Amino acid sequence: MHAASFTDGIYLVDFEFHPASGREGNPPVPVCMVVREWPSGCTQRYWQADLQRMATAPFPTGENALCVAYYASAEMDCFHALGWPHPVHVLDLFTEFRCLTNGLRLAHGSGLLGALLHYGLPSIGGEQKDAMRDLVLTGGPWSDADQLAILDYCETDVVALAHLLTTLQHQIDWPRALLRGRYMKAVSCIQTNGIPIDTAALALLQAQWSAIQDQLIADVDSDYGIYEGRTFKANRWEAYLVAQQIAWPRLPSGALDMGDATFREKARAHLQVAPIRELRSALSEMRLANLHVGDDGRNRCLLSPFRSRTGRNQPSNSKFIFGPSVWLRGLIKPKPGWGLAYVDWSQQEFGIAAALSGDPTMMAAYRSGDPYLAFAIQAGAVPATATKKTHEAEREQFKACVLAVQYGMGEASLALRINQPVARARQLLELHRRTYRSFWNWSDSAVDEAVLGGRLWAGFGWQIHTRDELNDRSLRNFPMQANGAEMLRIACILLTEAGIRVCAPVHDALLIEAPLDELDAAITTTKALMQEASRIVLDGFELGSDVKEVRYPDRYMDKRGVVMWNKVMHLLGQPTLA
Repeated sequence: MHAASFTDGIYLVDFEFHPASGREGNPPVPVCMVVREWPSGCTQRYWQADLQRMATAPFPTGENALCVAYYASAEMDCFHALGWPHPVHVLDLFTEFRCLTNGLRLAHGSGLLGALLHYGLPSIGGEQKDAMRDLVLTGGPWSDADQLAILDYCETDVVALAHLLTTLQHQIDWPRALLRGRYMKAVSCIQTNGIPIDTAALALLQAQWSAIQDQLIADVDSDYGIYEGRTFKANRWEAYLVAQQIAWPRLPSGALDMGDATFREKARAHLQVAPIRELRSALSEMRLANLHVGDDGRNRCLLSPFRSRTGRNQPSNSKFIFGPSVWLRGLIKPKPGWGLAYVDWSQQEFGIAAALSGDPTMMAAYRSGDPYLAFAIQAGAVPATATKKTHEAEREQFKACVLAVQYGMGEASLALRINQPVARARQLLELHRRTYRSFWNWSDSAVDEAVLGGRLWAGFGWQIHTRDELNDRSLRNFPMQANGAEMLRIACILLTEAGIRVCAPVHDALLIEAPLDELDAAITTTKALMQEASRIVLDGFELGSDVKEVRYPDRYMDKRGVVMWNKVMHLLGQPTLA
């Protein structure tokens, strides 16, 4: 497939829009649209009144036509707002520019202006672009002169798309590019759905947060004695760690590493660290005013697809409900008569590593249903009759070892995580190498390919240039992360095209919603399509999934956040979770 395949034409499309009522979190209100046929240059301009009278797009969108945009999910959001069916085929030049240049140092970023400058193509200035965006975001009314200026500005983007498509057409991997375009349509469906939020609880938190901070500190800190007023005292924390016999990493200066990543990692290994970590996160990250919630109580924000080097989404931590501290996920609540399901692949990275490497022992461990215990059995550390109950301590150490390999940890970091001597961590890592030899040979080959060939690829074409990335950990981790991202994208495509209401993708999971009498069927379909996505990416190897259901009037909650949520709700005089 290539550009000449589209016998009904190729159409470059750009909208200008603003959020309804000027409120972030609301669906977009299209202001205008410009369409340019490529390569003829025939151009049509439409103001919002014209658009609202149309039942479908004013250009071909069927099997033999192609719609081209830059950051196509935004254009597809406008299609949704107008009630237009999506085009069958979408080519997003943003995703293709990101794919072609991923891993390179871009002087001007990956926006449309940055792409034009990268290839030496003509463009308008950044200041002019910002000024016109600000004019659109006022929401009107606009004078005749303003309308003409906005249409002219919108047309500059489709002219830019024409230059960019002409430049990139022979570099584009067309079948994979159109798959990425299908994903951008799925992203638009997901962004339009949004996540249901308990707006009453959110408003109460926003109003009372400052007032309850001191009480919250006193409540959590009563078991620790770390705080002095609102100040976290590092020397008291160090004394607590010594008393609890918890090893903690230090900075080159000798001071304790107080970064949130360290607290998050240690909280996984030591449950008593979790409340302090949640408190620190809550006090430093509590910016609920930034959470984008529309008039209908739905959290909507840009999912920022393909923004990470591995091709994963990177939505804003402050605008997306899954970004801040986990206890705030208690704000997620289905509307009356509806339910939610959080469906995540079981040990996705382990399964991907097993399948891609073709390691039969590793695949057998995954298929056992408990790869951590299976690893311990395969390594000869526990008897074949061992269970999670009879050998819990050993399983936890082998689980930590598996995760350490996935994260690229060395023996020192693993030792800290399991609170054991470095010699024990070294032994576990050596057992992993001996047990899963095929995996390690494959992983070593990936590093060699990156160093010698300068690039790595995922199964459906996402790539990274590696000349400037010689970090062994990142290179080994890329195939798992990038193929995990491919899997999630295909699952989103399959689910949205099957009519499942996907509210959010979250790393290796999907949040869906359905009316209560349809929830069980929606879960069954979701699990089946997620399994299909895994088979597609992993050449037939199937990953299982786990489900967490939430039925109205219950609310969603991550188990890691229950304690903090209950403390906050108690201080606010609200019901707590059981």
